[in-house]
Amino acid sequence: MAYWLMKSEPFKYSWDQLLKDKKTFWDGVRNYGARNNLRAMKKGDLAFFYHSNEGVEIVGVVQIVKEAYPDPTSDDPNWVVVDVKPHQTLQKTVPLSAIKAEKKLANMALVRLGRLSVQPVTPEEWALVMKMAGH
Repeated sequence: MAYWLMKSEPFKYSWDQLLKDKKTFWDGVRNYGARNNLRAMKKGDLAFFYHSNEGVEIVGVVQIVKEAYPDPTSDDPNWVVVDVKPHQTLQKTVPLSAIKAEKKLANMALVRLGRLSVQPVTPEEWALVMKMAGH
């Protein structure tokens, strides 16, 4: 299993909305690096759900339930989506400030590649962030 982080601006699509919807496709990715990460995701992988721009924190965990397929919101077949469902709401949200303050997370993509909307997370980073979230 691989681990990921997926960013969404809460005013566009929030964790609470995903909980209501129970499943969604992750669309609108228009960055090649992020797209390649979507293509690399496998069914069963887990990803942090990160509120970007407002909140700026990890709020939950999603599970990949369908691997990459053409983005229905684009006419360009190069863009893809994956389907995700809520897996777990975190006991405590993990703000970006706490992640940046943790020296062991200095190489995390969220710190190094701040603008990338879909990014890999190492198993060590995953375990530490989950511990910070009270799990």
